Amino acid sequence: MEEKNIKIAVNGGIGFGAKLTSQQLITIANRIGDLELELTTFQQLYLEIPESQIDEAIKEFEAVGLKCYPVGNVVKSLRTCNFCKGEMEEGMPVAKEINKRTAGKEVPFTVKIAYTGCPVGCGEPLINDIGIMKVRDKYNLYIGGSSKGHDAKAGTLLFENLDPEELYQYIDRFLMKYIELGKKRETVSKFIKRVGLEEIKTVIK
Repeated sequence: MEEKNIKIAVNGGIGFGAKLTSQQLITIANRIGDLELELTTFQQLYLEIPESQIDEAIKEFEAVGLKCYPVGNVVKSLRTCNFCKGEMEEGMPVAKEINKRTAGKEVPFTVKIAYTGCPVGCGEPLINDIGIMKVRDKYNLYIGGSSKGHDAKAGTLLFENLDPEELYQYIDRFLMKYIELGKKRETVSKFIKRVGLEEIKTVIK
């Protein structure tokens, strides 16, 4: 019987843009051989690995600094800007913590989170399910953005002028409510429309 392939997502983690090193590319190429990989719009590569080799492959990838994530109805790894003004000024530690707390969580439907370190918005936070924008030393949190379909729209400002700990708590609580109350394959924007923005504010604050 032909062995089942497992699809995983990999990227270079949270850093200065969606970059990969030559060693990371060589490691991926050596592992997948002639198999194709898929470049997604969310700074991830999708690879298919034989089930019996998956643990070994993940260890190999992580050894060269690649980050590995599950594929499916999960929270995607954080999409970020290029941190062009620097790691600390644009809040890279905060972005890393958000990714650590959220990436890979099972949800009713795929959730995309985007982060940008300044109001220029290169990380496109307003057209993703959850968006974070750093403004000076505080953070604004948006929800319900969408870049696809006839109902594409900008996200709605949920809370503004947040400290990092407040930001983490509100993202965690929102995802918990979405997991608890969201219907199967119900997008974040449809969930917000059904439950109501004010109700969501009330239950997560």
